[in-house]
Amino acid sequence: MQLVFPWPWALVFCGVCFSASVPREEASMHPDENDLTLATEYLQRFYNFEREPLTRTKRSNPSFSSKLADMQSFFGLSVTGSPDSQTLEVMRTPRCGVSDVEDYSHGTLSRWKKNKVTFGIGRYTSDMPAHVVDSLISSAVAVWGRASLLTFVRSYSDKADIMVDFTYGGHGDSFPFDGPGGTLAHAFGPGEGLGGDIHFDDDEYWSAGSKGFNLFLVAAHEFGHALGLRHSRDPKSLMYPVYRSQAQKVLLSSEDIINLNALYASQRQRPQPPSRFVWPPRFRLFYPGSRLPLALQETCDPNLSFDAVTDIMEALFFFKDRYLWIKHDEQYDIKEGPIHNFMPKIDKNINAAYSVPQRSTAYLFNGTRYWTMRGSLIKGRTKHIRAYGFPSWVKQIDAAVHITNTGRTLFFTQDKYWKYNENRKTMEKLFPRPIKDDFPGINMTVNAAVYKDGLIHFFSDAEVYKYNYSTKQITGVDKANSWLGCMEK
Repeated sequence: MQLVFPWPWALVFCGVCFSASVPREEASMHPDENDLTLATEYLQRFYNFEREPLTRTKRSNPSFSSKLADMQSFFGLSVTGSPDSQTLEVMRTPRCGVSDVEDYSHGTLSRWKKNKVTFGIGRYTSDMPAHVVDSLISSAVAVWGRASLLTFVRSYSDKADIMVDFTYGGHGDSFPFDGPGGTLAHAFGPGEGLGGDIHFDDDEYWSAGSKGFNLFLVAAHEFGHALGLRHSRDPKSLMYPVYRSQAQKVLLSSEDIINLNALYASQRQRPQPPSRFVWPPRFRLFYPGSRLPLALQETCDPNLSFDAVTDIMEALFFFKDRYLWIKHDEQYDIKEGPIHNFMPKIDKNINAAYSVPQRSTAYLFNGTRYWTMRGSLIKGRTKHIRAYGFPSWVKQIDAAVHITNTGRTLFFTQDKYWKYNENRKTMEKLFPRPIKDDFPGINMTVNAAVYKDGLIHFFSDAEVYKYNYSTKQITGVDKANSWLGCMEK
């Protein structure tokens, strides 16, 4: 039986700076025993350095110096053949565990011999809800799916081609995990049995953001290995060995795409996978390998604001001028384009929007008119907002949000707000009221609002304020563009 060797992520998280009690030059000339042990173990793991007798001095061993030079060359360091402080700093940085020297001049190994690859999730981490793990893993594999001729299909069988598991310690594959702060994950190349499988160390803390280790970023790298890709020397590559908590705007470099298609370009064109919103394929506007929408790929503008935000059928809709982004909950896979591409009956801006999940219905406002949307279809003609009971002096709704547990919809315009009873279809008495009186801390213009995870999220210019409606308190502030997957630099 042919053995399939894994590519373990051996990541030891470290800070930006490393303090030392001696100058950099002196430390490089006289590494202590701990430094030599670190360098030796690093070269054994990643550069095929054979273990030497303990009585032999490692730093004077020609094989040690040669392997160290290979490592320095790979990372673009000064090739000294000795463990200087710069080299040791790289060795301490988070990184993936695949050997850097085996055939690194060509970034690929074997490949799947079919165009449809299944993936499944066995054991989950307790660090986040299962549905969040599902979404992050699906988004990670979608990074590669958009850049290849492969179709990835979620399987709920333990016989999937690529099985994802969260485990710890010795877990039956001869490559045990080492607890917190060491090996994060490992993946096996394409093949039978363990081939393609990805294991994450559940002793680490996994998250969808910047705390602990970002599951999406690590999983996207691991899926590259599961497809047959090796590491790259290019720091812009997703397959670069070093773990980065901040993602690049375009995850796949040109080298990643070239190496991937060198393996799979000959396989027949895959069909477009179905979507919860079945928009025409020509409207799926992506650059290969990117997880950000086209309008943000160049700058991911920190000043981006939205005119309206609402959730419809487990997806979030973001409106800006005559443009629309659609993002399924907790996923990075975003559809985007002009509004009329998705909603041919609408050729205007959307000023406000809200949905009533119990009716599977959304309402989209422009000036004094609004559209009714059921499912993904616009129903009938526009209606006048006087149907809600607004006075004639109201010419535009700035924002709207439906509070599901009260059955009320809040409408915001300038510095006032209204409360509408969706069950009785009447505006409540004693409204409008000043926003600042009933929403302490919300002293700015409300551009958009959405109710999610028990909080009202108020969008104002480039910021979004998390607001607890029960305690009347702001619980957090984010950048509006973070909702489209942008990360602060």
